[in-house]
Amino acid sequence: MTERELLKGKKRIVIKIGSSSLTHPETGNMNLLKIEQLVRIICDLKGEGREVVLVSSGAMAAGRQTLGIQKRPGTLTEKQAYSAIGQARLMMVYQRIFSEYNCIAAQVLLTKSTMTHDDSRYNAQNTFDELLKLGAVPVVNENDTVATHEIQFGDNDRLSAIVAALIGADLLILLSDIDGLYTDDPHRNPEAGFIHLVPEITKELLEMGKDSAGSDVGTGGMAAKLAAARIATDSGSDMVIANAADVSIVHDILCGEEKGTLFLAHPNQDFDLMNYINYRY
Repeated sequence: MTERELLKGKKRIVIKIGSSSLTHPETGNMNLLKIEQLVRIICDLKGEGREVVLVSSGAMAAGRQTLGIQKRPGTLTEKQAYSAIGQARLMMVYQRIFSEYNCIAAQVLLTKSTMTHDDSRYNAQNTFDELLKLGAVPVVNENDTVATHEIQFGDNDRLSAIVAALIGADLLILLSDIDGLYTDDPHRNPEAGFIHLVPEITKELLEMGKDSAGSDVGTGGMAAKLAAARIATDSGSDMVIANAADVSIVHDILCGEEKGTLFLAHPNQDFDLMNYINYRY
């Protein structure tokens, strides 16, 4: 059985989708059709007997839409205010669509300080376990309304990998605006080669990552995704980076198709989540 075919048997899955994949590029408004498609796929995965956690960006973009403001906020307080407004709207959309497929969405907002304290991290882990036991779909985001630059995860790529490690997920899928990992930036170098499989994350591979967050709504570049891959694979989870242009790619991945870049798990016997939360790549 190939590495791809083994993905068919994954039971506890974390899916991360970024702001740029949830919004219309022309306006920055929420792409309701894509959100509905993603929710339908998640509910179908639950119907197959899998457990799914969704790490979703988009609160700030939703806040901008609600307020009718086109430009991105500049100050920290503006970002936090936009996120407070947008998070409520985003969850309203998720809960409404999940309910149409007879599924329950549960909001989980995390901060870095939650994860760095033993008691709160343990409580978060127990909450995830109980929600999954109840058949709910945890929808996770960083609690931007209280986070400062010093206590931020930095991006939801890293957050999703930390969540995958925390709950013992066996697969993390990062849905992005790129097909996967290339030998160079394909937007600048048309000869960049696509990498289908990464058996192990090396120092050289990490150095290939270039922080190229060029979107008006997203924050994470390839460097952030490689950092997430390091966390996920060291904790024992496979990870796939795939293009969110068509969210049905999630189904393709779990059917064993060669979509995106697959990073193979290589559990680190000395894995300590705390070290990865604070580490800067």
